[in-house]
Amino acid sequence: MIRIGIDVGGTNTDAVVMDGSTVIAGVKAATTADVMTGVVNALKDVLAASGMAASAVDVVMIGTTHFTNAVVQRRDLAQTAAVRLGLPATASLPPMVDWPEDLKQAIGGTWYLAHGGNEFDGRVISPLNEEELLGIAADIKAKGINTVAISSVFSPVTSDFEKQAGEIFAKALPGAHITLSSEIGRIGLLERENAAIMNACLRDLSAHVIAAFRAAITEAGIKGKFFLTQNDGTLMDAAFAEKFPVLTFASGPTNSMRGAAFLSGVKDAIVVDIGGTTSDVGSLHKGFPRQATVAVEVGGVRTNFRMPDVFSIGLGGGSHVVETRDGIKVGPTSVGYRIITEALIFGGDTLTTSDIVVASGRYELGDKSKVAHLPADLLARTQVKIMQMLEDCVERSRLSPDPLPVIVVGGGSILVDGPIGGLEVIKPNHFAVANAVGAAIAQVSGEVDRVYALAEISRDAALADAKQRATDAAVAAGARADSIEIVDVEDVPLAYLPGNATRVRVKAVGELHVA
Repeated sequence: MIRIGIDVGGTNTDAVVMDGSTVIAGVKAATTADVMTGVVNALKDVLAASGMAASAVDVVMIGTTHFTNAVVQRRDLAQTAAVRLGLPATASLPPMVDWPEDLKQAIGGTWYLAHGGNEFDGRVISPLNEEELLGIAADIKAKGINTVAISSVFSPVTSDFEKQAGEIFAKALPGAHITLSSEIGRIGLLERENAAIMNACLRDLSAHVIAAFRAAITEAGIKGKFFLTQNDGTLMDAAFAEKFPVLTFASGPTNSMRGAAFLSGVKDAIVVDIGGTTSDVGSLHKGFPRQATVAVEVGGVRTNFRMPDVFSIGLGGGSHVVETRDGIKVGPTSVGYRIITEALIFGGDTLTTSDIVVASGRYELGDKSKVAHLPADLLARTQVKIMQMLEDCVERSRLSPDPLPVIVVGGGSILVDGPIGGLEVIKPNHFAVANAVGAAIAQVSGEVDRVYALAEISRDAALADAKQRATDAAVAAGARADSIEIVDVEDVPLAYLPGNATRVRVKAVGELHVA
């Protein structure tokens, strides 16, 4: 199977062509202001480098930062109505109660409370009231809002109320975008509701972005299938991504980590992905990024859908290097994709980390004569500062004293010279385009997160049920049934709930089925 993997970053758009498990070619193209031009350029360049005809490509996988950036920058967000089913419970904390005021205003700050919801064991809090919901729908219509996020208390246990409410709103508001929280988030009402609202406000943008990706692929002459990568390192088809754009959050670092595992052959390690602007650091477990176990903030909003446990620092190949009274300061500001005009080695007037590496004689890039004047003392102190920053990151990612190797990838990994914190450093072949490789090798996943009452069902039966549900979800998402593997099982007793309640989370992955 011939696959193209693309990862759209803030500095570069990377692309690779793979035949099975072999990387045929990899290229970097500058990310453009409109992004799509950069994708088209990367596609054309990688096809030319591989000598492959566009018609031979079976599938294209794309990782993008479009939707994360839209939330962070408060732009291109749709006016959204949040509807919560749970009265008379939950009235003390309304929807969006913990949102930054500017983001809440950007999407209109419209919310409603209605009857419905369940206890943890499925018992009904109050019955659904169709008249009440039709009244809410009429108000939403009067306000000209076309996007609705529906949440219900304990809907991951039973989603019936959300589905019924969704059908009522779909009839009352023809053509509206409707997001159900049970399809996105996990146990935890406010965080799950936040994830649903965030997904809903991105639905208009997702339709536009995915249509543009389709156009870019068609323009390159490729007729194969098109997928986007999710934030757990697996795939979703374009139609699913259009419905759930929020699942692309953090897909970039995840792709890099998956690519690092694939290229190095190492399944348990710490990965440092150094780009042009930032370094993303996280841990690999069985070849997949370790998932965050606490609520993750996106754009200042707490959410609880699956996210890799990755953190970033402002250190990259384009980071500014400044001499201060306190010593050398590296980053967090960066020249980003303007490195080819602003760095000293390219005739610019900004001292960057790439200039330091070239001046030290450790890498050939640009015009070395333009950095020949840099004093040796400055080069040495900057390199010490860079390694200190990376050591701090690696220590934060270690959960045990075991000497895990550190896999270094990304175009900015030319900054690394020698071990980090005494740990072995692996820099695999094609390290510069590991993120695109991670997109190209992505598998298909299914996940379930439910609460079981062990007073009614045995622990083994609960785990077996959750595994089967996760497997079914993976197959439904496009995985080959004979390739399914359970990669993560977690069961946590919930002492604050009666009935010996236990929360079970299971993730299954499999290879993409291409007809």
